[in-house]
Amino acid sequence: MAKLTDTSEREIVTSRIIDRPREVVFKAWTDPEHLANWWGPKGFTNTFHIFDLKPEGDWKFTMRSPDRQDYFNHSVFEEIVKPERLVFRHLTMHFFRVVTTFEDNSGKTKLTFKMIFDSKEECDKVKIYAVDANEQNFDRLEVELANME
Repeated sequence: MAKLTDTSEREIVTSRIIDRPREVVFKAWTDPEHLANWWGPKGFTNTFHIFDLKPEGDWKFTMRSPDRQDYFNHSVFEEIVKPERLVFRHLTMHFFRVVTTFEDNSGKTKLTFKMIFDSKEECDKVKIYAVDANEQNFDRLEVELANME
């Protein structure tokens, strides 16, 4: 029998109720034209190089900060369950796994974004800025969802 591991000390979890159906929220996460508009903290822009939404598919992109610094990112998709779950591994700079769930909540969506790191120490390093950055990311997602209507 597999041993269950508690990862809570190595996680950053952001959750929000979004006033849109989960199919629409899932589309904003999985359609690169929408995702490029909102991914990242406030003021960041994105250039997607590869977005291959399938298990073991690559997602390679460059994020540009407001002060014009470029940050190359590479992730690999693990699991796509439309419109319930999206899982990928982030493979650059900070290594972590992301599990995003989209739960129906009476026509709204309970969105949960969980970053799971290999160590508590790595999680603690990233947590300093990622907690606020993830909230900004969700704010930008809500703007994109309003623009999708």
